[in-house]
Amino acid sequence: MSDTARHTAQTLRSRSEAVAAAAPALLADAQHLAATVLLGVHGRKRAGSGDEFWQYRPAQAGDSYRQIDWRRSALSDGHFIRQTEWQAAQAIMIGVDDGASMQFSGHKSRPEKRRRAQTLAMALAIIAVRGGERVGLTHLADAPRGGNAQLMRIATALMEDHAEVDYGTPRAQIMPLGSRAVFFSDFFGDIAMIEQAVGRAADREVKGALIQILDPDEERFPFDGRTVFESMTGAIRFETLKARGLRDAYLGRLAARKTQLQEICRRTGWRYHLHHTDQPAEPTLLWLHRALERVRA
Repeated sequence: MSDTARHTAQTLRSRSEAVAAAAPALLADAQHLAATVLLGVHGRKRAGSGDEFWQYRPAQAGDSYRQIDWRRSALSDGHFIRQTEWQAAQAIMIGVDDGASMQFSGHKSRPEKRRRAQTLAMALAIIAVRGGERVGLTHLADAPRGGNAQLMRIATALMEDHAEVDYGTPRAQIMPLGSRAVFFSDFFGDIAMIEQAVGRAADREVKGALIQILDPDEERFPFDGRTVFESMTGAIRFETLKARGLRDAYLGRLAARKTQLQEICRRTGWRYHLHHTDQPAEPTLLWLHRALERVRA
């Protein structure tokens, strides 16, 4: 084995070990958070009709041959899955922004935006699985699943290497028709890509929520005098002698971005919620739990 190959193998091994060590810690934090939310009734579109036929949907990657309705499929060129209301409603797809901007924390007493997003996402997954639902990650091609093994797969995937770009955007694979979805992000990326991802989900009758996660410093802009602004990857750098003079323009753009996100949700039937990392995670998780119940009804 060459020195380069040996170094690459050692790097991959160290990364794998780091992920393996971090995933249980994330699960523990999320389990503690999930315990604060009372489990309710999950998965039914309408009470009492969960076993009734709802619709046929095209087969997707991850579906097994046993799920295919061969009688319906024989009437066309494609394969179709027969869905009941229970099957359609019990899948939740979760997306966590992996852009570098999510690493930001304005103070050591506050978690990074990414860590708070991961914890909220994992807690939501735990609640869903305990309620008998299937959960998946929007950036993976794997079909949503239930069970504790799936929770470990999700925790591991959330802790793996992240994109080397400053601002991420939702990277949604095809989501199950009629399912629900949640995107956790600061949503500082390309607004057109965010709108496109939510629009595509809405076209598949997917309802859900955008959870915008911000550090308090990103809301207050507490900078004055000579300041060097640098993106988390270092690709963007700007120096000014009068940082306070930029405050109004910055806050105006931030307010405009929030309005854009709210408008996207209004047009698609999704919900919007703002979370700050200096605040407890429990109220946001409770809000999200209730919001997903409402969009399913």
